[in-house]
Amino acid sequence: MDELKRRSLQSLLGLGALGALPPGWAQLRAVEIGAVPVNRAYDLTIAETALNITGKPAMGITINGTMPGPVLRFREGEEVVIRVTNQLREITGIHWHGLLVPNNQDGVPGVTFPGIQPGETFTYRFKLRQSGTYWYHSHAGLQEAAGYFAPIVIDPIKPDPFKYDREYIVMLSDWNDTPPPQVLANLKKVEGYYNYRRITTPQFLAQLRNAPDKKARDAVWNDRMEWAKMRMDPTDFSDGGDEWTFLMAGKKPAENWTALFKPGERVRLRFINASPMNMFDVRIPGLPMTVVQADGQNVSPVEVDEFRIGNGETYDVIVHPKEAKAYSIFVPTIARIGYALGTLAPELGMSAPVPDMGPKPVRTMADMGMAGMDMSGSADTSGAADASGMAGMPGMDTKPAAGASMAGMNMGKPAATSPGASMAMPSTPADKAMADMPGMSASGKPVPAAKPADSMAGMPGMSDQTAAAPIAAPVDADGLRRLKYGLLRAATRNADNRAPERELLVRLTGDMTRYFWSINDKKLSNAKPFKIGLGERVRIKMVNETMMEHPMHLHGVFMELVNGNGIFAPRKHTIIVPPAQTVELDVTYEDEGTWAFHCHLFYHAVTGMFRLVEVA
Repeated sequence: MDELKRRSLQSLLGLGALGALPPGWAQLRAVEIGAVPVNRAYDLTIAETALNITGKPAMGITINGTMPGPVLRFREGEEVVIRVTNQLREITGIHWHGLLVPNNQDGVPGVTFPGIQPGETFTYRFKLRQSGTYWYHSHAGLQEAAGYFAPIVIDPIKPDPFKYDREYIVMLSDWNDTPPPQVLANLKKVEGYYNYRRITTPQFLAQLRNAPDKKARDAVWNDRMEWAKMRMDPTDFSDGGDEWTFLMAGKKPAENWTALFKPGERVRLRFINASPMNMFDVRIPGLPMTVVQADGQNVSPVEVDEFRIGNGETYDVIVHPKEAKAYSIFVPTIARIGYALGTLAPELGMSAPVPDMGPKPVRTMADMGMAGMDMSGSADTSGAADASGMAGMPGMDTKPAAGASMAGMNMGKPAATSPGASMAMPSTPADKAMADMPGMSASGKPVPAAKPADSMAGMPGMSDQTAAAPIAAPVDADGLRRLKYGLLRAATRNADNRAPERELLVRLTGDMTRYFWSINDKKLSNAKPFKIGLGERVRIKMVNETMMEHPMHLHGVFMELVNGNGIFAPRKHTIIVPPAQTVELDVTYEDEGTWAFHCHLFYHAVTGMFRLVEVA
């Protein structure tokens, strides 16, 4: 490479603009985990940094100058020290997502500690009580959405019960050049601000004109009116739009991030969804994936072609490429508004065909569990409609970025009176919908701690450790085998086998038109904390009364998903609750304190889908 090209390359690298390079240069080799040293101590610096993701400069927040930040690799059982220096102009704090740590180390400003003031250094210190794939991110305002996140890998004391030859982190995220506070202001300003797939009035009138008969016209009209009464739009699968760029390891699809392998090797891919806005469907066309961990916890192996990963979730999969060819790691958003992309290949410079994302999804009344329902009911949403729902929210800044427009934002005015404006829905349809999902309980009542099948564990010659042979996920109508929560089974039995002592109802509520989200119709500042006793066994019943999926994250404990697997229920720190469905989980807190509980779509959390849990 001549000196001019070398200088140009260095300049582009300094701006993070590899996407501007010619295709022959845009080859980014993934770093193998084996090359990352295990450490007990790290120094991290948080700062505003000029980034160039889309071809034009924009400000982001980085950790040690990069987005994502550096991998922290630890060993289970060790005490670790992480010194964090805040060079921002505002308070910050790092949350160790999924790690079981003392309450004062959890990193939520205003909840578990005061936060790290500008110019200060805070030292986190805790002992690692687990192994697996996790991540860390800011829990102050919308800083995470500006690029403030990074992966964690914790090596186990005992080897994992599955074999692999090399491993990579596949961190998924999204990026918008618009500062996150302005994105939120836009979402509050206009209904479906970034949803360019909404049916316009002319399109709706055309649908009526083109209907073949009166019955068809009535069906079109009635469907439209039902959505209008709910103040929703059937195309609202996510809050994002064309402005977003979807990244793998911080790189655009054109940059061809590549993980290398030798034919015949088993490769472990550690997927992390660090997106503040989007869920993804992950597949590697032509290469089956065996899921071996969910949220850092070993599970019975499940062979799939695709899995959905919610915001905050992690999945570890093993792939076994036998041919010397390239495979696309293809990760479209669930709304099919774009995709992240990488390559698994035996050498750099190779690529594979990129699949079509398929049609963009549209919700139906049946999806909402409301076909034929009377939508005239309304629930009390008092106190849930301030400008952002962030008033009084610990660690959340209610002010938009400098220059951010507040025009059109609802500043506490009551919603226009309309039937069903609060999106109130009974839990019965959700229960029925959940009952149709494999392994999902819909009763809401405490269930026996063990199923008959579980009684085999502990018999002579039987081990709590699951068999190595993977379960094959059932084939869907389109020929793909997709992971479902009902297929997840913990590799070892859970420590607490007691039946729940009581049930805690958590209704996920909100108003898409005014863009606020809530729990039990209340935002954080108007709600009392949930109370759970230290060591108490509690069944949490989450009922989604909205039209969007919510990945719910509970700090300080693993949630045991009630999916029919009894004492082998999978342990998760983040659980997707689909629209109009009910998901149940059991928890036993071992650490006291006040913990955060929120939707991990951070624009939902900051507008009210956030609650505190007091454990004493």
